[in-house]
Amino acid sequence: MVTAMTNREKYINAFVNAFNVNAENVPTLQYQGIPDWDSVGHMNLITEIEDAFDIMIETDDIIDWNSFEKGIELLKKYDVEI
Repeated sequence: MVTAMTNREKYINAFVNAFNVNAENVPTLQYQGIPDWDSVGHMNLITEIEDAFDIMIETDDIIDWNSFEKGIELLKKYDVEI
């Protein structure tokens, strides 16, 4: 039986897919804290998150999305609880 991923698992998975990092390292990630999280990597991450939660993230929120923790806060605006 396949169980559905929790929102937290989906969110972590978006970082894993965008940056090819280990899931256990994800909660400490910050923008430009790793080489892959540059401006191009940032847009890859946003795309992964939008796809995972079937949402469209506003430009201001994309700009403000500077860490794993900040993303959790911003997702609340889109009715996504992590």
